[in-house]
Amino acid sequence: MTIFTFDSVGLTIGDSAILRSVSFGMAAGEIVTIVGPNGSGKSTLLRLLIGSIAPSGGRITRQAGLRIGYVPQKLALDPTLPMTVDRLLSLRRRVRRARMAQALEEAGVPGLEQRQISALSGGQLQRVLLARALLGEPDLLVLDEATQGLDQPGVAAFYRQIERVRQEHGCGVLMVSHDLHVVMSASDRVICLNGHICCQGTPQHVVSAPEYRALFGEGTGGALALYSHHHDHPHDHKDDQKEHAQ
Repeated sequence: MTIFTFDSVGLTIGDSAILRSVSFGMAAGEIVTIVGPNGSGKSTLLRLLIGSIAPSGGRITRQAGLRIGYVPQKLALDPTLPMTVDRLLSLRRRVRRARMAQALEEAGVPGLEQRQISALSGGQLQRVLLARALLGEPDLLVLDEATQGLDQPGVAAFYRQIERVRQEHGCGVLMVSHDLHVVMSASDRVICLNGHICCQGTPQHVVSAPEYRALFGEGTGGALALYSHHHDHPHDHKDDQKEHAQ
């Protein structure tokens, strides 16, 4: 089941075309990663999806009642502001303590309810933000550079947690990331973006595509080495491959 589609979506601001004729969709339960150089429109694409900005052209269609959980790059809070984890998780809605504890468990950081936000490590904070996104029982998790600032083991651990969340909840996951060494093989499908979709398909297909190597260099051939993603459910990418061939 397709949970959303972009159909020839474009965004122009002033004289600058940020995105041009972007077309793709996502299936329920799929993990899709968007990669691309700085300024390629990755975060803008996510903002279009969640509805914080409107496209200049084309159409975005979302499954009726689609629930989206968003994990940002970082939390814009004054570090001197006294705030506990349970207070942060309750800012937008009242949350039962049992449900809060469950969300933190699912995000891999149980028992942090009374910890001050300022006392959390970078990895703990990102998992708390993941727990916050899970409170809404999302059909789709959207992660915008959610591992920025984490070290390599922290990045790999975070993506393994995302895979566990997908398995337990059955939600789709759409990620923007620069962590090519990990995220390529943590995904079912990769989309290479540079104002438009340069190439897309399985990680193995994209990493060998000339368009991808032109953007990231020949050294990306080892991008699949650190963490291999395995799952026991099929995804049909025939339409994506057909679109790429066109």
